[in-house]
Amino acid sequence: MKLSVFTVATPDLVPEELANAAADAGIESIEWRFKEVPADAAEEKPSFWRHNRCSMDPGGTQEDWLGFREAADKYERRSLAVVPYLSCGDVEATEKVMQAAKLIGASFIRAGIPGYDRKRNYNELYDQAVQYLHEVEELAAAYGVKALVETHHLTIAPSAGLAHRLVSHFNPQHIGVLYDPGNMVYEGYENYRMGLELLGPYLAHVHVKNGGYRKTPSVDGTSAVWSAEWSALSEGAVPWRQVIQDLQSVGYDGYYGIEDFSGTFESREMLVRFAEQMNEWTDHKQSV
Repeated sequence: MKLSVFTVATPDLVPEELANAAADAGIESIEWRFKEVPADAAEEKPSFWRHNRCSMDPGGTQEDWLGFREAADKYERRSLAVVPYLSCGDVEATEKVMQAAKLIGASFIRAGIPGYDRKRNYNELYDQAVQYLHEVEELAAAYGVKALVETHHLTIAPSAGLAHRLVSHFNPQHIGVLYDPGNMVYEGYENYRMGLELLGPYLAHVHVKNGGYRKTPSVDGTSAVWSAEWSALSEGAVPWRQVIQDLQSVGYDGYYGIEDFSGTFESREMLVRFAEQMNEWTDHKQSV
């Protein structure tokens, strides 16, 4: 089983510390977060989405970006991906991420897709995304870097089915899907094996995290609100042992990338426990 870490989940570690921790945990590849740290966050406690000390700055120089590859190389880790937060339609920013990915030898980036908040019609957003992905496909072919659509809540691709509808227009060598069952706790659940069978050659990468549900009673006691929240890998609603079996059933042999937002463990211990947990869940006879 091939393991990776998306550095959004390790905000307290600088690149070299992260690469060292990944090596110690037996995690062979790194997905580098591609996002600036806001100026007003620099003195804050490290956090996933603001003061993340393991982020490539889009405004950095090529020399700055190469520092991330050098950190990985020092500990014989692979730079697997550059993962940005792109807006759908921003082709210029997308090409910049492609350039960064090619520079450090990464295999893929995450494409931008529209969010969905009931303010715009899904069909308009879908057409916008398809038009954008046609341009992304050309960039992917030119740079030799695959662009992935992530199954993500609050977007037009929360499920395998809706992600497939988007990417099915394109060559799976250039456009694929980042399958994230943890996000599908929030929105987008489908039978895992059915969704994976549908994705077929578009299945390119898997993110590993977990979440569950919390019931909050109303003040008057006549109704309740259910909300999703992140949880430890072994304690959430995603049955990861089953999901891994389903992934094996469709011949998936790619990476499993940790993206744990539960805060259950500090970063170094989280990486070690992730590797241990994945080994426990894996059917060794099938994976050898």
